[in-house]
Amino acid sequence: MSHPATVADVAAAAGVSRQTVSNALNRPDVVRPTTLTRVQDAIRDLGYRPHASARRLRTRQSSTLGVRLERVHGISGAVLDRFLHALVDAADERGMRILLFTATDPEDEVRQFERLVEGSDVDGFVLTSTFHDDPRTTWLAANDVPFVTFGRPWGIPDMDAAPHPWVDVDGRAGAHEATAHLLAAGHRRIGFLGWPSPSGQGDERRRGWHDAVVEATGDEPAAGLDLSCEDDVAAATHAVQAAFETGARPDALVCASDTLALGARFALGAAVPVVGYDDTPVAAAVGLSSVEQPLVDVASAAVELLMGAGRSVLPAGTGHRLLAPRVVWRG
Repeated sequence: MSHPATVADVAAAAGVSRQTVSNALNRPDVVRPTTLTRVQDAIRDLGYRPHASARRLRTRQSSTLGVRLERVHGISGAVLDRFLHALVDAADERGMRILLFTATDPEDEVRQFERLVEGSDVDGFVLTSTFHDDPRTTWLAANDVPFVTFGRPWGIPDMDAAPHPWVDVDGRAGAHEATAHLLAAGHRRIGFLGWPSPSGQGDERRRGWHDAVVEATGDEPAAGLDLSCEDDVAAATHAVQAAFETGARPDALVCASDTLALGARFALGAAVPVVGYDDTPVAAAVGLSSVEQPLVDVASAAVELLMGAGRSVLPAGTGHRLLAPRVVWRG
């Protein structure tokens, strides 16, 4: 075509009305499947792209999702970076943009929510790093602002009945698989190095290790093999060295993060298998086995929970996705 394709061009190519094309773009659930396929084929063949500015004026939506850009220290900061890239791609497929903002702490993040909502700058939010008694989700729910969390609403009795949508990776399953593999390889004193409790993600990963040991041996893990420290390489090295001094000598170790795994490797050397979590570039570079999170799938699920099958953010709702990780074995 000599000019950019329009809604009228798509309608003519698909043999439908302009309203049907609009419905296919914004409310595909009301369009018959065969008709929707014809319209989507015409959009693809003609290379049609909706006029974003006109759409924002028509729908009174910003076509923007807000996400806090956290200051993450340590090796595992790469996970958030990869997630944000995947989220931008997933949002772009729906004609949405991502607005990044900073905040000093969760309370300041709530203040940023209020500012962005009052200015109609965003249609909804994607939250990361959820924790017990999270004030961010409380404020958003109370103000009926659409949002989804990457991370479960820790602390509630029934995750399946959560009051807001969430997507997460099954940390218990990842640590369980890693531990079961080490047990099958003949290791019997498998330790765990995690974060101090309560920690939603950390406690789930610890539970996977614990359950795998009990299922395989019929006994609780040996005394002194359940270790904790802050997510810091030097702290992890010290925690493992201190355990050795008290006689707790693991013949393999599962860790809640690659940061902890790297510190444990410094303490144990290459002869003792160490498995991290997040499969960061550092883990790959030093040959650490690690649990990989499917971040592209996480981002796609987050956008789907916020937008359904359409191209606009839905009213605040519920729903969840718990995705399976995989262990990347090295060495």
